[in-house]
Amino acid sequence: MTVTLAPDDIGIAAAARLLGQGMLVAFPTETVYGLGGDARSDPAVARIYAAKGRPGFNPLIVHLPDLAAVEVIAEVGPKARALAAAFWPGPLTLVLPLRAGAGVSPLVTAGLETVAVRVPAHPLAQRLLREFGGPVAAPSANPSGRVSPTQAAHVLEGLSGRIAAVLDGGACAVGLESTIVAADPHPVLLRPGGVPVEALEAVLGEPVALGGDAGKPTSPGQLASHYAPEAGVRPDAVNALPGEVLVGFGPVQGDISLSPSGDLVEAASRLFHILREADRLAGPGGRIAFAPVPEEGLGRAINDRLRRAAAPRA
Repeated sequence: MTVTLAPDDIGIAAAARLLGQGMLVAFPTETVYGLGGDARSDPAVARIYAAKGRPGFNPLIVHLPDLAAVEVIAEVGPKARALAAAFWPGPLTLVLPLRAGAGVSPLVTAGLETVAVRVPAHPLAQRLLREFGGPVAAPSANPSGRVSPTQAAHVLEGLSGRIAAVLDGGACAVGLESTIVAADPHPVLLRPGGVPVEALEAVLGEPVALGGDAGKPTSPGQLASHYAPEAGVRPDAVNALPGEVLVGFGPVQGDISLSPSGDLVEAASRLFHILREADRLAGPGGRIAFAPVPEEGLGRAINDRLRRAAAPRA
């Protein structure tokens, strides 16, 4: 049975205690709810993959409370350090060389010599990480390939009975996963997300290249078919075809809308909620059409999620 823990000292202490016992606890970050397990424990990390039904070649993000804790397990180069200073705590994941003797389970890195790390900004995540006192591996708290959870109820919809607890911190503010970057020696965007690429380039003073291979992921979130509802998805649609639910954006009205005003921040924060609602409206065997979203700023991350949702299912 999965218990719901209150966002207070008792709930945080209980969550940390469960993590210390190798159990799984979902907790809120500013992006989405993460499914946390002790990153040093092979059994705990294996439970994450089992609970999610996640492919073993798709690495996990390790969550830590600050840069000092990151440096215990990873080598932080100068460009990574500049990005960390600008965006941590916050929705940025850095892929860094794994430090020798880091003690991180090899299941976390999926056999790679790098580790993906993040310092979340959510105060409840911060309190939990400091109470636990160790690295926490935490992909999104949903069955693999399905819509990411932005509320505790979403976690329970997909993982109730598969995990020990969920720490209920209300709705997530950003609602879109973290941007993933390999920074040194040359910056490469591995997954668009909550920090726009333009902001990364402004800090680094140089272009950020696009990278990643869906067939052989080098970081989390690179599988081609991902973030998928049950219904089929068709992006860049101005009108709905017969039998489709149309999700609008800006001037394109729909049955529901990511943002009637065309606000990319609002659209990003509502994306997974809208995916769930459209999936419900479409029903079994249904289809969802999404209005065009500009390929700029947070629009890149939104379109990335929609393309993955539309990709052929494995």
